[in-house]
Amino acid sequence: MFIHNINPVLVSIGPFEIRYYGLVYAVGFLVSYFLLRWIAKKKKIKNLTPDRADILILYLILGAIIGARVLLFVFYQPLTFITDPLEVLRIWTGGMSFHGGLIGAVIAGLLFCKKYKVNFYKLGDFLVMPLAFFLFIGRIANFVNGELVGIKTSVPWCVVFKNYDGCRHPSQLYEALKNLFIFFALYFMYTKKSLKKKLKDGVIFWSFVIMYGLLRFIITFWRDDPIFLGLSGGQYLSLLMVLMGAFFLFKIKRNKNTKNNTKVKER
Repeated sequence: MFIHNINPVLVSIGPFEIRYYGLVYAVGFLVSYFLLRWIAKKKKIKNLTPDRADILILYLILGAIIGARVLLFVFYQPLTFITDPLEVLRIWTGGMSFHGGLIGAVIAGLLFCKKYKVNFYKLGDFLVMPLAFFLFIGRIANFVNGELVGIKTSVPWCVVFKNYDGCRHPSQLYEALKNLFIFFALYFMYTKKSLKKKLKDGVIFWSFVIMYGLLRFIITFWRDDPIFLGLSGGQYLSLLMVLMGAFFLFKIKRNKNTKNNTKVKER
């Protein structure tokens, strides 16, 4: 058993605080920015220049934050729109929906790619790697904050969180390990040249969506979330991720087979 008494504030100067969770977001976007500029300079993605990488990161930041906040209140706390609608704008108070952030970032990325004629799948296949890695660190930050706790348990590694009764599963750490596994799987797919050549654009992106959705669905059974008809809201959204990922992977494979059959006929 572990007694959770970790201070979520890294640095405090008067009313100004730097929290571990906020730092993860800042560092995540910063690292992604430098990675985007790096691949732009290497000309790994057509029409993506260093200057456009600067614009893209702004698109992604705005899309992710807006999507994460809006879906949080729409899906998890809808009454807030009536009781205190301005709370949606108070991002410093915390509270983000991963699914909403992903949707917002994808929409922003699609708008950027359409405007600058950049291949969305080539961009997405690359960006899901740093995304998975910083989701790993982000879940550790959730553990430091003592939030998104697990259900009650008597396992030897259970944790007693402040303001929660009983000893609980450290579900944040389970999710952190899940995200780390996804990162290594994506990294292998992207960097293994013999494998990468066989993969069509978009396969890595949708593989991330499926892996995240499936593993998140399973792990959430150990998370203390509100239940509706046997599942939590996050589990319903995760199932949707799996279904969408499977559909688009099938579509990519079918398009590949169609092109191969066309080439054979032309011969």
